Parts: sequence; structure tokens; C-alpha cells
Amino acid sequence: MTHAQAQLDDAIRAYYDTSDEDSRLTRSVGGQIELTRVRRLVGARLAPGSRVLDVGGATGVHARWLAAAGHEVTLVDPVPSQVAVAARAGTFGAVVGDARDLPAPDASVDAVLLLGPLYHLVTRDDRMGALAEARRVLRPGGIVFAQAIGRLAAFTDAATVRGFPALDQDDMRVLRTGEWTNPGPGFPGGHFHTAAELRAEVEEAGFADVLLHGLEGPNVGMLELVADDEALVRSGTELVERLEARVGADRRDLLAEASPHILAVGTR
Repeated sequence: MTHAQAQLDDAIRAYYDTSDEDSRLTRSVGGQIELTRVRRLVGARLAPGSRVLDVGGATGVHARWLAAAGHEVTLVDPVPSQVAVAARAGTFGAVVGDARDLPAPDASVDAVLLLGPLYHLVTRDDRMGALAEARRVLRPGGIVFAQAIGRLAAFTDAATVRGFPALDQDDMRVLRTGEWTNPGPGFPGGHFHTAAELRAEVEEAGFADVLLHGLEGPNVGMLELVADDEALVRSGTELVERLEARVGADRRDLLAEASPHILAVGTR
């Protein structure tokens, strides 16, 4: 691990000690669409009673519904305070751990959720290490769900919020490399993916039949500024699902490119 990554890991723990991941996914239209899409895409691929490792699961926003659906879930997160909150649910296991060194035996689970760790691993080596660990603990035929922040949407969001005249060379570097760490308070940063980059990393890690999904569809993240609205969530979810159904397989990755969050689904 590099010194920069170690510093970022400390910043991540400090940030998530005080942030509320549950509310991020429930307080806005964008968050609700992301949550709904994850539930549908994950739920459709899991056999009844699957053993699931929810890596970077925070306070259990995904682990709770998976356990309620009858799956055997263990949440792993590097932030002790988040794990303590998750453990209070009492319906799934919750342990402190790192995506790059999972506390699970080889070929012991049916599915691994990486719905956050790739955001915060700056180097490709660290991201490949996390994906390799996911593959190690999966049984043959098991499924990984690896989520990334879309680089194009992140850059466009910055331009929209701050204005084009405020963009500088650091912004251009983010667009070229995807690397960004926040020197101040707030979201600590890490890495923003292109669709092609996410696909390449998941495939190089040894996963087959990789599919990419743009979770919220083509938008610049402005839906996270709109308070939760059931009708908008329903119509937004229907829009992105209809778009995915209508575009050809050769254009699915292009559709994912424009989404704030991209989900890669692959099979061991």
C-alpha cells in the first residue's frame, strides 16, 4: 500500500465515521434510483438462500434487505463505527475488514458485493487486489457486483456546479486519469472509472460474461439534488431500464458511461 493510499484510508475512516450512507441512498431521487436498480439487478441474479459477502457495506443498507430476502449475509467494512451500527440489525454478520484482504475462506460464498470499495482505491494494483480477493472467496459460478463512480458524470457534475471558468488543470487531470483525492473535508475521493476501464479491470481479474449497467441512466448527478419523490423514482427507474432494453449490446457500455454510478456484473 502506498503512503498516499494509507492517508486516504485514514480520511475514509474519518469521513464515514460521521456520514450516513443509508440516507444518501434514500433522501434523493438519484439515490433512490441507484438503490432500486441495485436491488433489482442483484436480486435477479441470486439463487434463494445465497451466501453473500457485502464488502464496504457501511451500516447495512444492502445487507438488511438481502437478509430479509432469505440470504445468508456477512458485511465487511473498514470503519468500526459503521460495522457497530450494522451489527445492531441482528439479521446478518458484520465484521471489520478490508476489501484487499477479505476475512473469508476460498470459494466460500455465492456472491460478492463491491458497491463502494473501488471508489476509494487510487491505484490500479489496489483495485485489482480487491477484485482478486472477491474472485478468491467466490465459488465457481459465483457472481461479483462491482460498482464504480462514472468519470464522465463526475467531471460534468463538477463543471455544472462550479462553472466552466472555474475548471483548472487538476480537473483536466481527473478527466484524463480518474484520480482525485480531496485535501479538505467532505468526500475523500479516490478513483473515477470510465466504462471501458471498469470492464477491463473486472475482466482482467478473471471474471467472465461481464455486463455493465449505468445505474441511474444518463444524467450529471443532478437527481441527487432533488428530494425523494416516489413518482420521479418510478419514472426514472423505468426510463433507464427501457433504455437498456432498447440499445444493442454493443452500445450498452456507452449508455453506462453517462451514468453517475456504473455496476459491473461478472461470473467466476
